[in-house]
Amino acid sequence: MISSERAIEGEAGIINDLFRSGMCRFHLRKPGSSIEQVSKLIDHIDPAFYQRIALHQYHELAATYNIARLHFTEQSRTRTFAKTLESQKEKGIRLSTSTHDARLIPSLSVFEYTFLSPVFDSLSKPGYTGTIKPGFRLENEDRSPRVIALGGVETDRLEIIKKMGFDGAAVLGAVWNQPQMALQTFHRLQAGITNLNIII
Repeated sequence: MISSERAIEGEAGIINDLFRSGMCRFHLRKPGSSIEQVSKLIDHIDPAFYQRIALHQYHELAATYNIARLHFTEQSRTRTFAKTLESQKEKGIRLSTSTHDARLIPSLSVFEYTFLSPVFDSLSKPGYTGTIKPGFRLENEDRSPRVIALGGVETDRLEIIKKMGFDGAAVLGAVWNQPQMALQTFHRLQAGITNLNIII
């Protein structure tokens, strides 16, 4: 699950409820928010769930909240020395990243997983159209990093995502476009992955 960019009324409560319902990972992505705003949101999340949070911005907050997952956007990844990434990994930090180009996946082995997007037309960004062509298939099931589908992920597309060879799917707009229905939407997604062996 990836957070909404904008502030959501009762957001921390929804996040806590999603964790209690089985959300395995939460990517905290607030590019337009200040460090104080992000910190305030984390303050209202149950500390029992901090180890399941991945920070997209303000990585320096990781030490404050004992968060051990850091996400690097394409831009931040290209600005970070490989030695820095390796050093963080050696310290036990779990690293993830994003890419729009499947050809780059073999070069991202320092990361635990990468988002590949947009797979389908985005639900959260109007006009952000999917770039994955019909018949697309990820090969090499033992690859590193794992590859997570992002963009337009909905319940009725999970089977397609599995057939494409993705290791998992990340959800954003499907949940946050109607935050009052977040738990119901998440439960539908959970039901949809029962026999697919992918993570959300």
